[in-house]
Amino acid sequence: MQWIIFMLLLFISSIEMLTQNRWKKQASAGLLENCTGCVLCSEDNGCITCHHRLFLLIWRDGIRQYGMCVHTCPPGYFGVRGLEVNRCTKCKSPSCESCFSRDFCMKCKDKFYLYKGQCFRQCPPGTVAQSGTRECQETCEPGPWSEWSACTHESRTCGCKWGVETRVREVPEAAREEGTACPALLETRRCRMKKHCPGGEHRATG
Repeated sequence: MQWIIFMLLLFISSIEMLTQNRWKKQASAGLLENCTGCVLCSEDNGCITCHHRLFLLIWRDGIRQYGMCVHTCPPGYFGVRGLEVNRCTKCKSPSCESCFSRDFCMKCKDKFYLYKGQCFRQCPPGTVAQSGTRECQETCEPGPWSEWSACTHESRTCGCKWGVETRVREVPEAAREEGTACPALLETRRCRMKKHCPGGEHRATG
């Protein structure tokens, strides 16, 4: 009876070993299919080193780590070239779609706006959202309004019932250089003119 139990346990153990070996071979074959561009490739972890022009992309699945050689890094990563290996490095912000460096985002994911390399749900104070580019653009603070100009009509200050007067305000030089979005810098309004010019002649503005 003991001999039969021993043989049965041995048979079950052999079946389990065969099943595990078959699964390992299948997994290894699947990984080796993804070893394109690899210089060194592990059966358990995929690519370890890549050809010179490719980037090594490493990701985790639970406690396991896998590697793959790619021509361009996927969204959320940026390429860093090194002397021994080129790597795809993950952007720090999860809302960043592409980045120049780990901390400087160049394009944000949907529903986020880009401002100075960072992604925001809403644009910070002092900026306005640009829906086309999904970027936050700084607004400028112009100087004070000037006095209203003389009331004129076709460059004349008299001889007509109605004319127009204008006022302006200046934009700081820094705001002009940065190309920020500015509010109105010129305003006009209708005004009454003197219908009759002194001495019966039109007087032109200087």
